[in-house]
Amino acid sequence: MQPLFLVTVARLTVRGLLGRRRGILLLIVPVLLLAISVIGRFSHADRHDLTVNILGQLALGTLVPILGLVVGTGVIATEIDDGSIVYLLAKPLPRWKIITTKLAVAVVTTWVFAAVPTLLAGLVLYGTKDNLAVAFTVGTLVAGAAYSAVFLLLGVVTRHAVVAGLAYALVWESLVGNFVKGAKTLSIQQWGLSLAKSVAADGAIDATVAVRVAVPLLILVTLAATVFASVRLAGFTTVAED
Repeated sequence: MQPLFLVTVARLTVRGLLGRRRGILLLIVPVLLLAISVIGRFSHADRHDLTVNILGQLALGTLVPILGLVVGTGVIATEIDDGSIVYLLAKPLPRWKIITTKLAVAVVTTWVFAAVPTLLAGLVLYGTKDNLAVAFTVGTLVAGAAYSAVFLLLGVVTRHAVVAGLAYALVWESLVGNFVKGAKTLSIQQWGLSLAKSVAADGAIDATVAVRVAVPLLILVTLAATVFASVRLAGFTTVAED
């Protein structure tokens, strides 16, 4: 069985992703999340509600999509924009392996900068009660993978990937998704929240989308984005050779 991961491509992708100002940007929101959690730990607000609000809105609702956007587009969009992708495509490498490798880097990076801070923030705010910390961590893990795949696809199909990604995260999920009930079914954030609800204690987290709907949609979107990105990248070589 052929490996899905190209070590050299992964190493170069990590270097390009974390070796620039983007590396500092990736730390801003996680640090902010932890700082707010420490402050919240000593507040007099209801601890359960405070934890759900911070982890649900700031971590899952803001931190994960922002990091997914920065990382998902950053692993490939920059190379496409500056033309350096040509050197990679000139190698005898299957295009789908390039995509899966870059997606793996994006997913792991998003997990490190989103899921780990979410777990720490949950433990600081609420300890292990109601399994909230672990629940929201699971939510950030699955949502982070889906966001990474979708935003990686945007990085391949359009030069305006960041704008398109922001439109989805801010307009669709934050505005339409929060006010139009049916739209929540097509929200990665809500799918992650659904998984979090299934892990937390009964009644600890509210979610609109049923887990039986969220799981297939998460898998479908992640796989479809990966396949479409691979097909699109393969088309780059055809254009170059022509």
